[in-house]
Amino acid sequence: MASSNQGNQGNQGNQGGEGGQGGSSGRGFASMDPQRQREIASQGGKAAHESGHAHEFSSEEAREAGSKGGKAAHEKGTAHEFTPEEAREAGSKGGKAAHEKGTAHEFTSEEAREAGRKGGEASGGGNRGGQQR
Repeated sequence: MASSNQGNQGNQGNQGGEGGQGGSSGRGFASMDPQRQREIASQGGKAAHESGHAHEFSSEEAREAGSKGGKAAHEKGTAHEFTPEEAREAGSKGGKAAHEKGTAHEFTSEEAREAGRKGGEASGGGNRGGQQR
């Protein structure tokens, strides 16, 4: 009678029972230390750019990737927490760059009024002078 293990004989060499590897064969990219993985990935990225095969991110893709990374950093507790001054400076810098490139959003008077109202409420200004809207 054939043993139930017979069908798996071809894969036995890669099961990693030897050498105390804990289920890993000790070979391949995943078994390398993280620093060596980064070095190899960096070389691959440089080669892809030099040969013209690297992926060029669109603004939308870059924004999405940055957002995803930021969310992950916040969840892990490793995200930079901006001071109000840093946030103002970053926003100002981004706004100036967008205006120079011609990609800044041009607010209608209604949008500007609404943004100002929301900003006033957020800063505690609320209803000034008893006017109601």
